[in-house]
Amino acid sequence: MLLPRRPGGTAAHPELPRHHAPDTTGHVQLPPGGPVPMPSAPPATAAPDPTSTTLAVLLIGPAGAGKTSVAKYWADHRRVPTAHISLDDVREWVRSGFADPQSGWNDHSEAQYRLARRTCGFAARNFLANGISCILDDAVFPDRPVVGLGGWKRHVGPGLLPVVLLPGLEIVLERNAERSGNRRLTDEEVARIHGRMAGWYGSGLPIIDNSQMDVQQTAQVLNDVLARSIASPPSW
Repeated sequence: MLLPRRPGGTAAHPELPRHHAPDTTGHVQLPPGGPVPMPSAPPATAAPDPTSTTLAVLLIGPAGAGKTSVAKYWADHRRVPTAHISLDDVREWVRSGFADPQSGWNDHSEAQYRLARRTCGFAARNFLANGISCILDDAVFPDRPVVGLGGWKRHVGPGLLPVVLLPGLEIVLERNAERSGNRRLTDEEVARIHGRMAGWYGSGLPIIDNSQMDVQQTAQVLNDVLARSIASPPSW
């Protein structure tokens, strides 16, 4: 039996018009994938206000640094729409065949990491193109090009503002002990990662030692750091 067609529809999909509008999110056409530019610095007479500026932020730190908690709180308490994009969450979208780096860093885990980072970068550009700020979090190593800053800069753009969260080792060990599943690492692995993260000192990136801060206090310090980064972007 033939399906009746609505005016302007097709036989396969009678409810659809013959001509479709360009792929859009809301009222803004999806970006072609260009890099995110640096945020505009305010006039010299005005103090930068990171709470009401559309930003792309990369929160770096070892497991247990509090990246996810701080990123979520910061995103929840901004004056402008803000998204939180966690690399670990995106990596775990892969269910069957997930390559867990805890089982060893190999070609499969590296490929899935690269894919997740590109996915995060594309999502960030789409959000930003629609006026939604982003905060991404990842355990970026200063001495490992594969999981380094270069990929984030390439996938998001030079306007990405990196900030390092680096509390003391005893703090990250305590926080790691509260984790479960594949998010919990051995104490030896936590200590090794924390030691490598110390390489960010002297890198020129802003570093927050949140050993004695709660999430709210850390988010406030993050705002202060971002205000300085907007006024004088770090070289990286």
